[in-house]
Amino acid sequence: MESQKKAHRVVVLALTGLLPFELGIPHRIFGRAKDPAGRPLYEILTCGLAPGPVRTDADFAIHVEHGPELLATADTVVVPASYELGAVYEEGRLTDELAAALAHIRPGTRLVSICTGGYVLAAAGYLDGRPATTHWACAEHFQQLFPAVRVDPDVLYTDDGDVLTSAGVAAGVDLCLHIVRRDHGAAVANEVARRTVVPPHREGGQAQFIARPMPEPQLATTTAARAWVLDRLHEPLRLTDLARQEAMSVRTFTRRFREESGVSPGQWILGRRVERARQLLEQTELPMEQVARDSGFGTAQSLRKHVQAALGVSPTAYRRTFRAAGGTGNLPSPDGPSVTAGPAH
Repeated sequence: MESQKKAHRVVVLALTGLLPFELGIPHRIFGRAKDPAGRPLYEILTCGLAPGPVRTDADFAIHVEHGPELLATADTVVVPASYELGAVYEEGRLTDELAAALAHIRPGTRLVSICTGGYVLAAAGYLDGRPATTHWACAEHFQQLFPAVRVDPDVLYTDDGDVLTSAGVAAGVDLCLHIVRRDHGAAVANEVARRTVVPPHREGGQAQFIARPMPEPQLATTTAARAWVLDRLHEPLRLTDLARQEAMSVRTFTRRFREESGVSPGQWILGRRVERARQLLEQTELPMEQVARDSGFGTAQSLRKHVQAALGVSPTAYRRTFRAAGGTGNLPSPDGPSVTAGPAH
């Protein structure tokens, strides 16, 4: 009998002044990812700079059993936000204690930050020359402190292969779901999102700050139009048809859609079509022409163009990689070395 594949180990580094919500995100998202037999796909452990209590920004501390040596065993290291980063935030340098802790990380380990956790990765030099983001309120300071980093202040998260960063709070959920989707495909990520009661996919390039993230009840929204689109992704879709679902002019609808989603209607539809294509490539053996028609791209050439742009690989290569991985692990990054966006804080 073939032995079970070892779960991917995620080690979360808890630093003084951490935000409890961000600390819990990796445990909640990765901890819900299961294979078809119900076995966990990730093992999630927490360490500190030393075993023992770690102060949070709330009125309680958490007790961490493991010290920094645990980082040497990680396949992925996650650094959540902290409001007490000291020299890291003020001077852009690691303390001796933090530098010694990070030295345990093996080459090739995937690195992930949530919100101000990106300061730690930047101070360690991991983000030099790479795209990165952080909470929009810190972005200007972050860029001034780390000029070698290509900071994008507007997006929800960035994916540069082995180094990924997110904006604040809910954007950390989006990034962790993105990683699950990248590792194990859309079906697993969607099930995690369903169990966590969050949207299954907010694209990283969506704007962090949206003018009206929660529309006022008396104002018409674009929710019905989006639901209408999801049932018709395989059909030609015109902006006038979408606006008609909300009894709005095209101009008003377009403005309202961008205010509520952070992207244009066209960008949103394209993202949903790529997601549909991914699901078909992962879960079916349909020929490429059929995948193209069912996902709304029309032709295999159009499918190839848009999937290549979004995922960094061709549809054929994506399907082959997914099959070779047995539906889990080592899938190509959905965004490649790029950024992807929704409200972050």
